[in-house]
Amino acid sequence: MPHTDGSAQLTAALDAASRDWRVFPLIPGDKRPAVSDWETRATTDPDRITRAWSVAAFNVGIATGPSGLVVIDLDKPKHPEDTPPAAWAEHSVTDGADVLAVLCERHGQPFPADTYTVRTWSGGTHLYFAAPEGEPLRNTAGDSARGLGWKVDTRAWGGLVVGAGSAFAGRPYEVTRNAPVAPLPAGSPNSCAPPRCLRRHLSRSPSPARDGAPPSSAPRSTGKCSGSPAPARTSTTTRSTSPRSPSDSSLPEASWAKPT
Repeated sequence: MPHTDGSAQLTAALDAASRDWRVFPLIPGDKRPAVSDWETRATTDPDRITRAWSVAAFNVGIATGPSGLVVIDLDKPKHPEDTPPAAWAEHSVTDGADVLAVLCERHGQPFPADTYTVRTWSGGTHLYFAAPEGEPLRNTAGDSARGLGWKVDTRAWGGLVVGAGSAFAGRPYEVTRNAPVAPLPAGSPNSCAPPRCLRRHLSRSPSPARDGAPPSSAPRSTGKCSGSPAPARTSTTTRSTSPRSPSDSSLPEASWAKPT
């Protein structure tokens, strides 16, 4: 069971900060930020972190952009009706990891598993990568026109991930591979491997208004690089790729203020 006194979360926050990842408090047992302006206020300062996590057992938020990270989020279905679109289902995929495996196989790339990895509360996977220098990469959503595919999200500038040592719905986020963070793969120079498409998707402003589908056996032109996921249908629902801060912060702002 997750610790409730904050000691485990404090240890996890300090561990993340020691890796030069910018952290900030999330509401205890939740994914929402407990402070405003979390991306600009995330820190590696151990004194600020210790002071904040002494208030409550906050979950650990990691601001991916300022931390120089791109995190690929391979999600699991949330309920029995949460099934893949037909174009993905024909590849017998069951979750985001399957989708990424299909993309990697299609482009002759190995599955990028040799990096720091966290198992999420739902049984999904967060693959951590070092963002390439000089490229301000953005978030993508799996069900968007610029996403990589069903149940595959990415978090970079403007995004956050829930760090190891946190818990949601009573289930923990746990490190499953404590390896160095690998560079975000670039793909071969003359191919459109998934990571190369990933960089193109991430470098654009997010517009998550459509569902993504996998490339067909004979890729058709979509206005993007050949072989990238093509939009399957237009959705009437849009959702933001940037988490919202709660109006009533669970952490007194003074506890997260920079020392004067």
